[in-house]
Amino acid sequence: MRFITRNVWVLSVVSLFTDVATEMLYPVMPVYLSSIGFSVVLIGVLEGCAEATAGLSKGYFGNLSDHQGRRLPFIRAGYGFSGISKPLMIAWINPLWVFFARALDRLGKGIRTGARDALLSDEANERTKAKVFGFHRAMDTLGAVLGPALALLYLAYHPAEYRSLFLIAFIPGVLAIVFTGLIREKRAEPKTGKKPGFFQFARYWKESPAEYRKLAGALLVFTLFNSSDMFLLLRVKDAGYDDTTVIGAYMFYNLMYAALSYPMGALADRLGMKKVFLGGLLVFSCVYAGMAFAEDTYVFMGLFVLYGLFSAATEGVAKAWITNICEKRQAATAIGTYTAFQSVCTLLASSVTGLIWYWAGAIPALLLTSAGSLAVMVFMMTRVKSGYKV
Repeated sequence: MRFITRNVWVLSVVSLFTDVATEMLYPVMPVYLSSIGFSVVLIGVLEGCAEATAGLSKGYFGNLSDHQGRRLPFIRAGYGFSGISKPLMIAWINPLWVFFARALDRLGKGIRTGARDALLSDEANERTKAKVFGFHRAMDTLGAVLGPALALLYLAYHPAEYRSLFLIAFIPGVLAIVFTGLIREKRAEPKTGKKPGFFQFARYWKESPAEYRKLAGALLVFTLFNSSDMFLLLRVKDAGYDDTTVIGAYMFYNLMYAALSYPMGALADRLGMKKVFLGGLLVFSCVYAGMAFAEDTYVFMGLFVLYGLFSAATEGVAKAWITNICEKRQAATAIGTYTAFQSVCTLLASSVTGLIWYWAGAIPALLLTSAGSLAVMVFMMTRVKSGYKV
């Protein structure tokens, strides 16, 4: 595993600690917000604003990272903001303050994403990128397993002590910040000209290679069908299972995702990114079709295993694929632009799926998602080239 360099290891450990801190609070966030007076509508507005902050800032700061020829300052600032946001959430229960603290967490994600992924790309070549991104996703997702597990363990002995949990989550957040001090980067020559504007990253879409637009466009159309994982958990809940089972299903999915990310990355480097990604889309379609009719516990668990396989075969592979078809000096802009638009599409996907679910029920919503992903798969099979420069 010589291709797993020092920087790849450190970035992966940093992501692990950050996700432990973030996912530790995931099961209790809605409950905590409700306990301090947030209505369901206000919680929805809060999360929508937070995700919009992350999405738009990914594009801007990715572009700025390329403009300055620097990665490390953005990585450190991004993880720093996310780390300190945890105790700030309980420092004051004023709604505007909570909005600020939550937005700070998502802003941190936006600041670091493009620069971090560009640095990961710099640590690999065209034939090892999927493995590198897969290894990073495995470590990151392992945090999504450990975080909820630690939260459930703590709450089992200290029921309803949510505020203390926010302080405990600060510990892995601090460790992540400390580990960013071990990252090393080679500075690139900064671009000349004035500092880019906030929405200037969107211009990259017109200036980017045609294959980038075709690939990113297909990925974004798929995102319009790929709504929040919350709907799969809601489907389990609607089938009559209790909250512990629902949270357990979420943890099980992340465990599968973490375990399979590196093998799927290695397979993509060996067989080709396109083949593995398309296989992932096929699995996704089968999972959503199966979820529409599943009732048995073992069927649900099997579908979550497959869903973990889908994520492992697509998340890291998509970013590796993008960085392989764009110029190295524009890697952060390419990733930032894609992930910025992806955030908007995710918001739209969840809103539309929620409306269909409300008006027509779970089965039509899930089957429409399944059919949409198959259509994207067919388009990519015929119109999108492989994940390597030609």
